[in-house]
Amino acid sequence: MRKLILQVQTSVDGYMAGKDGGASWMLWNWAPEWSWDADLQQYHTDLSASVDCILLSRKMAKEGFIHHWAGMAKQTGNPQARFAGYISQAQKVVFTKTLQKSEWENTVLAKGDLKEEVNKLKQAKGKHIIAYGGAAFAGALLRSGLVDELHLVVNPVAIGQGLSVFSSLTGPLPFSLIAATGYNSGMVLLKYGKPS
Repeated sequence: MRKLILQVQTSVDGYMAGKDGGASWMLWNWAPEWSWDADLQQYHTDLSASVDCILLSRKMAKEGFIHHWAGMAKQTGNPQARFAGYISQAQKVVFTKTLQKSEWENTVLAKGDLKEEVNKLKQAKGKHIIAYGGAAFAGALLRSGLVDELHLVVNPVAIGQGLSVFSSLTGPLPFSLIAATGYNSGMVLLKYGKPS
């Protein structure tokens, strides 16, 4: 069965965005210059190569995620081009209740029950699946028990208050630590899996 990986950038105090949704405090967030160090860039590229399906919230898709990385994939001189190519080649599944048709290439809409739609994708043949989205979408995936691996990319900054991927949980959600890796840029990658 395919594995669902949720990758989330957070602050050291556990927020993935400010109260207003802003993320200017992140070391790197869709910027033209890739300010992560080479080892962290390689992790991100390898992770993108390991998947062939990307789950997105409607909001992230509408904010330009698909178009941005399709454009970046064409900038062959940019170190982001390689992983952006993997993103462009992967099937994108946008979860929405309001959109009537896909506005993007290689993208389908998922309009049914979140758990049913994701489990159907997990049963299909292919590489692993990765999810990107805001606090509500990522939180719903966690709350539904759909996430097989959680990759927290922790920025070396505290923001005091904001949006948390865990705020909608109704009880404890245990994980097993797979790996913890520190990087020269000050970032820390925490990989968690479901407890065995």
